[in-house]
This record gives sequence, C-alpha cells and structure tokens, in this order.
Amino acid sequence: MGRGLTIGEFAVVTHLSVRTLRRYHESGLLVPSTVDRSSGYRYYTTDQIPSAQVIQRLRELDVPLVEVRKILGTDDPAVRSELIAGHLDRLQDSLDRTRAAVTSLQRLLRPVPGDVVVELRSEPARLVAGITDVVDLADVLAWYAGAMAEIDSAVAARTRLGPPGGHYDNALFTAGRGTVVVYRPIADPPAIGRVQPIELPAAELAVTIHSGPHDDIDVTYGRLGSWVHDHALGVAGPIQETYTVGPQDNSDPATWRTELAWPIFRLSGAGGE
Repeated sequence: MGRGLTIGEFAVVTHLSVRTLRRYHESGLLVPSTVDRSSGYRYYTTDQIPSAQVIQRLRELDVPLVEVRKILGTDDPAVRSELIAGHLDRLQDSLDRTRAAVTSLQRLLRPVPGDVVVELRSEPARLVAGITDVVDLADVLAWYAGAMAEIDSAVAARTRLGPPGGHYDNALFTAGRGTVVVYRPIADPPAIGRVQPIELPAAELAVTIHSGPHDDIDVTYGRLGSWVHDHALGVAGPIQETYTVGPQDNSDPATWRTELAWPIFRLSGAGGE
C-alpha cells in the first residue's frame, strides 16, 4: 500500500484548504489516515474523500462543527437525517428573517409616494367566536395558527359573517408579551373549550390595507402611525388586524390583503384634518 495522499494533494482533490484540513485534524473532525512520526506529515486515503466532501457541504450550510461531528459519528441514517433536518429548519427560519428584513429595507429605502391610503371608520360592537390568551411575541405566529384552527373546528357548522381577525395588545410589542384575541365573526358564537363568545367593543378606527406577504407589514404600520400622528389623532386601544385574504384563502402570499386598524380619538385642541 502506498503512503496515501499528502495534505496538499488531499486539499486539491477535496477543495478544502490545507489550513482547514489542519483545523479539522486538530478538532478530531477529519483525522489523517497516518501521520509520519519523524516529519509530522499528514497522509490521507482516497476513502476519506467522501467524508471530507460531506463536511464541506455541511459547513457550507453553516452547520456548527459540534453538530458535524455528531452527524459523522453516527451510523444510524435516521439520526443523521434528524440532525440535518433540525439544522435546515433553523437555517430556513434564519433565511425567512433575512428575507423579511431585506423586503422591509427595500420598501423603506425606495418609498412609493402616497402608497398608504387611510380610511376613518366607525365600527359597531360585535359578538364573535374567539380565543384570548397572553402570548410572547416570539410565539405569536404559532399561537395564532393553533388558535385559529381550534376556532374553525368549533364553528365549522355555523354561518360565518366575515373574515377572521385579531386584536394585539400594545404590551405585546413594548414588553414582548401581551394579550392577544383572535376571532371569527359567527352567527350564534359557541362556547367550546378555549373558544368563547367575545364582545368586541364599538370603536373609531384609522384603517389601511397591507397588500402581499407580511414580511414588511411593520413598514405599513409605521406609515399608518405617521398618518395618525400627522392628523392629530391618539391611539385608544390595541392594534387590530382583519385578514380579508390570507393563507387559508390563497396559498400565494402576493394575493394576501390585511386590514390594519388602530382605535383612535382626536387629541384635545387639535384642529381639523
């Protein structure tokens, strides 16, 4: 048997730098087949090429070295798949956050003049089928999905009187935890489990429409807030959202339409619009 591939030769065939291979050796991630005792030269076998390539692909996906070691250290395909899937899920979450940030920045840096139209609306009191809970901001999307599924199951046989909506307490954003109410307007709302009849109070609202996915919904909120401030109106209650077209209606985010509303009152001494 030959001496194997030198570290330089192995670097060429695997596209991993000599420096990287040395680091992987020191960490125990990819140990040379043999190390010459007198010279310290490292030698690799051709059988180690696939392992080196797997490591390279995992590192390109930003898999931490400790997880790479776990993946290579198990012969169980199910365990390997679970470890990789877990990292890919975290990577997807990161990509979603990056995409949302890019979308918001693009809209902020290239604003469209007059792209926010605000309507003042008087909303009567309504009785709806809803769920109320105190939720962490980081959990609100998952909580909403579960709560809305529970509501839909409870009201499946009843006549729907409008699109679903949610009320989000200011503390959810200022403190990271607050009261959330999600609901569907339903004829004769039931009391089943967490789903209860809830009376939404009458309100004067400043309303605008956010079109498309929610990646940059914060920008629309900011412009609605600016409009409210510019027109000498104060905010009198929690943020309200109405999902006139949402994921349950159409899987294409470009079609989504969300009404954003703030309960308002005219500030004392303020003039006309």
